[in-house]
Amino acid sequence: MKEDSCLQAALLCLGMLCYSHALSTGPLNQSRPSLHGHHEKGKEGQVLHRSKRGWVWNQFFVIEEYTGPDPVLVGRLHSDIDSGDGNIKYILSGEGAGIIFVIDDKSGNIHATKTLDREERAQYTLTAQAVDRNTNRPLEPPSEFIVKVQDINDNPPEFLHENYHANVPERSNVGTSVIQVTASDADDPTYGNSAKLVYSILEGQPYFSVEAQTGIIRTALPNMDREAKEEYHVVIQAKDMGGHMGGLSGTTKVTITLTDVNDNPPKFPQSVYQMSVSEAAIPGEEVGRVKAKDPDIGENGLVAYSIIDGDGMDMFEITTDYETQEGVVKLKKTLDYETKKSYSLKVEAANVHIDPKFISNGPFKDTVTVKIAVEDADEPPVFLKPGYIFEVQENAASGTVVGKVHAKDPDAANSAIRYSIDRHTDLERYFVINAEDGNIKTIKALDREEIAWHNISVFAVEVHKQHQEAKVPVSIKVVDVNDNAPKFAAAYEAFVCENARSNQQFITISADDKDDSANGPRFIFSLPPEIIHNPNFTLRDNRDNTASVLVRREGFSRQKQDLYLLPIVISDGGLPPLSSTNTLTIRVCGCDSSGSLLSCNAEAFVLNAGLSTGALIAILACIVILLVIVVLFVTLKRQKKEPLIVFEEEDVRENIITYDDEGGGEEDTEAFDIATLQNPDGINGFIPRKDIKPEYQYMPRPGLRPAPNSVDVDDFINTRIQEADNDPTAPPYDSIQIYGYEGRGSVAGSLSSLESATTDSDLDYDYLQNWGPRFKKLADLYGSKDTFDDDS
Repeated sequence: MKEDSCLQAALLCLGMLCYSHALSTGPLNQSRPSLHGHHEKGKEGQVLHRSKRGWVWNQFFVIEEYTGPDPVLVGRLHSDIDSGDGNIKYILSGEGAGIIFVIDDKSGNIHATKTLDREERAQYTLTAQAVDRNTNRPLEPPSEFIVKVQDINDNPPEFLHENYHANVPERSNVGTSVIQVTASDADDPTYGNSAKLVYSILEGQPYFSVEAQTGIIRTALPNMDREAKEEYHVVIQAKDMGGHMGGLSGTTKVTITLTDVNDNPPKFPQSVYQMSVSEAAIPGEEVGRVKAKDPDIGENGLVAYSIIDGDGMDMFEITTDYETQEGVVKLKKTLDYETKKSYSLKVEAANVHIDPKFISNGPFKDTVTVKIAVEDADEPPVFLKPGYIFEVQENAASGTVVGKVHAKDPDAANSAIRYSIDRHTDLERYFVINAEDGNIKTIKALDREEIAWHNISVFAVEVHKQHQEAKVPVSIKVVDVNDNAPKFAAAYEAFVCENARSNQQFITISADDKDDSANGPRFIFSLPPEIIHNPNFTLRDNRDNTASVLVRREGFSRQKQDLYLLPIVISDGGLPPLSSTNTLTIRVCGCDSSGSLLSCNAEAFVLNAGLSTGALIAILACIVILLVIVVLFVTLKRQKKEPLIVFEEEDVRENIITYDDEGGGEEDTEAFDIATLQNPDGINGFIPRKDIKPEYQYMPRPGLRPAPNSVDVDDFINTRIQEADNDPTAPPYDSIQIYGYEGRGSVAGSLSSLESATTDSDLDYDYLQNWGPRFKKLADLYGSKDTFDDDS
């Protein structure tokens, strides 16, 4: 505060001094040239005439931030023609005139009424004029001048950012550029040192330095280690007045982070790792993990692991888990505790990415010894072979030994073993195994032609540890025995023509044998000894497992014999050989001259010689067509029915139809038949009537028709009878139909109004009142007698 007060006092004195100098030497005392002029002698004695300049000036100065009690005198306007009698009036116009700058119109003194700030506005342009006070006539031409605001150091430096962040690699050389910070000063850079800035470091030594003129921050110490300290906080100051005393200053914070470089090799924290694994572990199972520590980060800290030596290189492998940076030791092959109980590995950890700048820091890798102990496990029995193949002859007697399997306990205890057959693989139970020694025997005879191979599985279980078991496949081949005689390869049926020639071949036969090829072909064909001199046919063995049958004589007759059975003996090539007798069926057929088959039926000879086969077929076809026509005619005749009454378009009559059917009772189980409206006992004898069309129509007399709303059925029927009797066009009989039949099984009896109208009924129909609105009309007609009497 003391320095700022001294500075303001010095600036105030400087400003007053400049103001006094301006008053004594400035253009304010210049006078307007007189009308008579002024004479001067030249160098050659010549008289020169020079007009006096009136008020001509360029600029005034006023110091900014002046806080005195009185307005600041900026300057004075004065004209040559001003004699001091007050007849001249000075006028000021332009920027700030009358608001910031005011003028005494008599003396011409200009004062600043407000504090000015150069940073807001550096200068003002004003216009001065002298006029006659009485007439306002301009006495001088207007003159423009500038009032400049003189700067003082009233603004401290300010940085572009309050906080800066920068990175620099660790181990950087001294003087490495980190970042440049920049500050600005609002004061006038062209006047004095108010805006001349100098940078300095307040915090961050001795690690960093800053250039005073540029603000560039540089490293100041060599080999700064990120692993020791990663982040630094630096404070930079910018001071004006060239850094001298009394100048204003501003600061900013810079956070500098050291980025990582690969300057540290990986290192195992211990020299030996101890691990263990069970001999029952499967390949690929994890055994253990090792980890080399690398203080570097990112790709500089990546480590790859490998096995470089040891007696377990073939049994184990190591992979790298890049998420945890660990080496994972895994089992590569199956272990056997009884064979080898421990292994040793030499594992190396090396950096993946190496920086050539720091290669001199040493090898970026480390090694460690890994010792792995194999733990004994309770292992299941082990068969001496992965699979067994045995042979046994078919049809061997029950109890025949097929073979023997053997398993042992690999553990040191060497427990006893028991054997059994997996019955899911021997559902028919052909075999049995001795539980003690593993001998497999047959239980029933085997048939190679049924099953040539039996594939079973045998279990081996430790006697004292039932959960430890092993399984081995056993394949049993059934060896073939010649137990099947050869037979015809197909159901042969031969045909021979009646006109066959002697020694003519008409069929070739072959054989088939279910036995193996060793007991099958070659086949031998022959005729039985008793018919070896058969007069009709002979046999020739082709020696290729086929035989040809030939005709021995000429000419056959179907009328005498149309079928021959020829026995043929077939022998196989087994030891001992088997043979069978097969019968060949030979039919005698009719053939044409070229030997083409025509017919093999003997019945064809008993038919009329004059009718050919085509004629017989035509006759049969005509008979079938006639039968079909007759059947269709009879069917259509039955379906055609005559109507009960023949109605013609002009025959219109009225019939009484009563819709009071109550159902057929228990016997009404089918659809309604109009025939039930007639007498059911006369249905079978019903004969439809045929009316004759009347020649002219009869119009009934309107007077005889009852009222439409009449409920008297008796009157309605009588009216219709009278109309029919008087109608000459009506048939000569009454056509009144009575629809009162209720069915034989109905317990309700008849409810017909035709009967109730003529006879008194003792039945009680009061229950009709409870049948609902549908039966309200019936209830009204057939209600209680008292009610009926009241209504009538």
